[in-house]
Amino acid sequence: MPLRVAIVDDDARYRATLEELIRRAEEFELAASFPGPSPLLRRAEEAAAADRDPGFDVVLMDLEMPELGGIEATRRFKALLPAVRVVVVTVFEQPGTILEAICAGADGYLLKKSRAADLLGGIRAVMEGGAPLTPNVARSVLELVRRMPGSGETPAPPTRLDLTEREQDVLRALVEGSSYKEAGEALGISLGTVRSHVTAIYRKLQVHSVAEAVGRAIRDRIV
Repeated sequence: MPLRVAIVDDDARYRATLEELIRRAEEFELAASFPGPSPLLRRAEEAAAADRDPGFDVVLMDLEMPELGGIEATRRFKALLPAVRVVVVTVFEQPGTILEAICAGADGYLLKKSRAADLLGGIRAVMEGGAPLTPNVARSVLELVRRMPGSGETPAPPTRLDLTEREQDVLRALVEGSSYKEAGEALGISLGTVRSHVTAIYRKLQVHSVAEAVGRAIRDRIV
């Protein structure tokens, strides 16, 4: 079954480019395309109120839109339909903006200048449990964390979290944008073991998604 994609972007030319990219990819289906977040949020409100499928599995969200910014739109959308993934696709590379989007609930953060194959790969990765960040974005986020007050020290994670060393390894891989499969390969563990660690991480961090876990890890400097 193809992955159903919705697009939200006020730039008609770029939106058309994304539409064509999704149509040409066999594993994807263009389910909806919106010139701004208002119609997306109306669809989400209706689906949430009726407890029904909104008609798409992932939303590609621009950030700079005149009526409502993509960060706030992401926050409102995820509050209504937390199971639907949101991948930011934008021109902004500022670390603070990236961190704010992740903390708002974005499941991935990709740049519009990325190659078509990388955009499609990022969408695919988020549906496989990853939190895709382009290399430049990942470096920006990590640099922001290093510049945070006290980041020159290496304090142990708060004892209330009680993350094991392996759980910290898995969480660190997710922060760096790895999918479950990539994290398992890098750490030499099975996909099932990665999933078990992620379940434990969610419970200990009191989160419900990769994006929330990554946001918490970055904000609280857990890894």
